[in-house]
Amino acid sequence: MKLRLLASAVAVSAIALTGTVVTTGTAAAAGPDCSRGLSNVPAKQAVKVRTTAKVNGYAVGQVNKGRRAFVCNDGHAFTGQSYRLCGKSSNKWLYVMPNDYNIRGYVPATCMDW
Repeated sequence: MKLRLLASAVAVSAIALTGTVVTTGTAAAAGPDCSRGLSNVPAKQAVKVRTTAKVNGYAVGQVNKGRRAFVCNDGHAFTGQSYRLCGKSSNKWLYVMPNDYNIRGYVPATCMDW
């Protein structure tokens, strides 16, 4: 009886882990298109690059004032969390790749000079 319960628990765990791996892989694959975009777009002030279009999203880097970044998806702005940054209010975010780093993420559109 104990062996049968143990086998069931292992099977359920394997299914749960497999589901998690598939979900994580799918989420990581989804992202804005960076095959085309705007080059050398300067930041108006230092701005954090975030994993999501939210003010409290996980910061993966920063574009300092005057530094340049590649704006993906031909400069298409994405709708995200509302904010008041760089002297303006908006809910538009840009997906960027800073020129100095090997990272990608969202920055408030009002903080980039595009």
